[in-house]
Amino acid sequence: MNVKKILWPTDFSKISEIALPQVKSMTQKYDAEINILYVIEDIAHHDGWYGAFEEKRVQELMEHAKETATKRLGQICEKYLDGCPLYIKHVAIGDPAKEILKLIAKEKMDLVVMASHGEKGNFRFGSVAEKVLKNSPVPVTIIPSEPNNQEKGD
Repeated sequence: MNVKKILWPTDFSKISEIALPQVKSMTQKYDAEINILYVIEDIAHHDGWYGAFEEKRVQELMEHAKETATKRLGQICEKYLDGCPLYIKHVAIGDPAKEILKLIAKEKMDLVVMASHGEKGNFRFGSVAEKVLKNSPVPVTIIPSEPNNQEKGD
């Protein structure tokens, strides 16, 4: 298996960090580039739920979320990935599973490494992980995690 590009999607939760040892190990094993992706939920389609915001206000909120996400990706690289020498950071807006699958195709990823569920996961396998696993054109390594791992203090 020739692995040059690995994708690690994160939601910035402790649970998603469970995949980091595997990500680092595969990076070293294959001398691969790691692409880190954070997906921001698109609030523009939640007009009534979020209140009556003008389009300009929604754009401001999304830009702030994108800036914050970019900063947090940098912090992850510094803290866990030795400054990310072979790491590329991505921020997308939309549905997490769809954006992960889009990035796999766009950047021609060879492998995806992700936690079995995200921050909101109440079950052993989350909907985003399931959609990616079932629809990915490349191998997906799922790192298992207990439901509500964060609440247990891990």
